[in-house]
Parts: sequence; C-alpha cells; structure tokens
Amino acid sequence: MDTSSNNLRAKRKAVALVLVVFVLGIALGALGAYVAGRRVWGAPTEGASHRGKRAHIVERMTRELTLSPDQQKQLGPILDDMQAKFRALHEQIAPQAEQIRQEGRARIRALLTPEQEPKFEDFVRRFDEQKKKKNEQ
Repeated sequence: MDTSSNNLRAKRKAVALVLVVFVLGIALGALGAYVAGRRVWGAPTEGASHRGKRAHIVERMTRELTLSPDQQKQLGPILDDMQAKFRALHEQIAPQAEQIRQEGRARIRALLTPEQEPKFEDFVRRFDEQKKKKNEQ
C-alpha cells in the first residue's frame, strides 16, 4: 500500500512538473512574441491609440526603409487591415483559450493537497490580475 501511495505521489509530481513547464512555455512564448513585436515595430508612446501606434510604425518604417510618400499612404490601410484581422482572430479563439485555461486549472486543483489549494487560488488571482493589467495597456 505504501508503494502504491508513493507511486501516486510521484505521478502527481510528474504531472505537476509537466503542467508547470507547459505554463512557463506559454508565458515565455508570449513574452518572446511581445519582445519581438516591440523590436520589429518599436515601442509606441505610453497610452497611444491604434492610430498613434500606426503613425509610429509608419514613421519608423519610413525612416528605416526610406518609403516614398505614396508607399506611406498605402501602408496605413494595410496596418489597419492587419490590426482588424488580428482582433477578429483573438475574439474568435478567446473562448477556446479560456476553456483550455479553466480545464487546466481544474486538473491542477485535482492534484493539489488541501494546504496547497489556497496558495494556488492566490497564484491564479495574481496571474489573472497581471493579465488584466497587460490587456488594459
């Protein structure tokens, strides 16, 4: 009985480790995409609207690529179209992403001890707050 209990604990630890690595992979991937995006498009001024961001991108590309005035005029609508498509894609997959997140959290809760559960809930609360702040920027 003691051996099966140890095996169960070992399996739970392995599952927890895999989940932690998975979550960290997602976080690092998101961070990498964010950093790469800022390097490619540049950092917009704080609180800039989409139009402000677009203007910043057009200015930077004009400077670095020596765009003609005609190219600059054509670039704005392309950037607007990309933004609209990204927003639509995000809205389309957001419910699926939320479902995956909630299912994963339920699976994690199932392997936690009663002492770990409140710590996990605090972890989730802080994670969600950070995500909300990031999305508001």
